[in-house]
Amino acid sequence: MDDRPAGPTASAPSATSRLAVASLVFGLLGWVGLPLLGGIVAVVTGHMARAALRRLPDAPGSSGMAVVGLALGYASFVFWLLAGAFVLWLLKFASLGSGYSAWR
Repeated sequence: MDDRPAGPTASAPSATSRLAVASLVFGLLGWVGLPLLGGIVAVVTGHMARAALRRLPDAPGSSGMAVVGLALGYASFVFWLLAGAFVLWLLKFASLGSGYSAWR
C-alpha cells in the first residue's frame, strides 16, 4: 500500500504583504505601462507597506519588495517628470518657427 496522499499537497502560504506586492508591481508598471500613475501608486503603497510592517512586528515580512517598489516608483516618477519637461522644452523651440537658428 502507498503511504502518499491521493492528491497534490498544499504548501504553506507565503508570508508577503499585499501592499508590498502592489508597490513592486506598480513600480514596474511605472516604467512600462502607466508612466506617472504607476510611480505614484508604487510610492504610496510602498510607504503604506513599510508603515504596516513597522507597526505590526508579526506582520508578513516583505520589506524588501516594498523598498524595491518605492525605489522603482520614485525613479520612474522623476524620470517621467524630467522627460515631460524635456518634451515641453523642445516644443518651446519648435514653436519659435522657422526663423529660429541655434547658430545666432
